[in-house]
Order: sequence, then structure tokens, then C-alpha cells
Amino acid sequence: MKKIQVTLLSGRSLSQGREKEQGKLSESYFKSVACCEINGEDIKEIGLDYGENVRISTKYGTVVVKTTAPKQTLERGIIFVPYGLWVAQVSGSETDGTGMPSYKGISSTLESAKKEKVLTVDQLIKKSFSRKKSKKL
Repeated sequence: MKKIQVTLLSGRSLSQGREKEQGKLSESYFKSVACCEINGEDIKEIGLDYGENVRISTKYGTVVVKTTAPKQTLERGIIFVPYGLWVAQVSGSETDGTGMPSYKGISSTLESAKKEKVLTVDQLIKKSFSRKKSKKL
């Protein structure tokens, strides 16, 4: 399975802003943020078509999202993921005194995840915040 190195950018998108008004647990919000815009040459290089699942990995974590065609010009090696819980899985928490983590310029690896599911909000929350039961002494 081919992997490529890319730079992750994140930010607001029109659909993300519009769909959050439907509620962050809505299907329309899920579709608007659990996605990754990828350059056409990059998606071919990892053997995917738009609409298939891709794994994004960084030093902070990993997440599976749906691939989409860019809504803006994206150079090779650049991906865009709208703000939301999915991009938070692969972004750091350091704020460098600004009060907000950096969601731009994150070194990432992309690879096919055709056989994996994109987790829902509930599933991501359980994965991110579940605690293992401690053994009784």
C-alpha cells in the first residue's frame, strides 16, 4: 500500500459552517467535516478515487476520512480538512501562547483506507476519551 507525505491545512469551509447549524451530530455535518480535499495527482498516487476512504497520520494521531475533490486550488502535497473532531485527531494541542492549536502546516502521511470505516462523532469521542478500568489493588 503506497503512502505519500503531505502537508495538512485546516480551516473553515462554507459547508462546515452551514451544516453545523443542523447540529454537530447530524449526518450533513458529518459529511461536511469528516472529509479530506486532495489534489487529483496525489489521490491517483495512493490508488484511490474521490469518495473512498483515506488514512491521515501525523505525530499526533491518525484518522480515517472520506476523500473529496478540492473546492479550491490545491498544489500537489497539500491536503485540506475542515475544522472539526476529525482533524482534531491529527492536530497537536500546543498553542504556543495563542490560545488555539495550529491547524496549518502539519506534516502528514496519506494512505488508502478503502476497507476501514470513517468513525462517527460518538465513536470518535469514545475512542478519544475512553479510559481503561484500573486494576484494584
